[in-house]
Amino acid sequence: MLTLFSLLTALPAVLAFHLMEPALVLPAFSVLLFVEAGFAVIAARLLHSSGDTDDITLWDLAGGFTLIGCAAAVFGEPDQAALFLEQGGPRPASRP
Repeated sequence: MLTLFSLLTALPAVLAFHLMEPALVLPAFSVLLFVEAGFAVIAARLLHSSGDTDDITLWDLAGGFTLIGCAAAVFGEPDQAALFLEQGGPRPASRP
């Protein structure tokens, strides 16, 4: 389970680093980790995973994804996140 966590965290980070502009890596990585955390929570709920085991569970993976996603969001700057969300180009001005 720890290997799966490592692969699901490191592989998107390496791909984002090589495919995106450096200013956009942290916001994109943060969003990706929040999405992965959501999928881990859904999988844990569907598999009825209990939290009383000594092994690493899907709930632990969801918490790890969320923690790393929050750290990426904190280290990124707000203007970088705005740039990531506006990648499609400037929006035309709305007319009344």
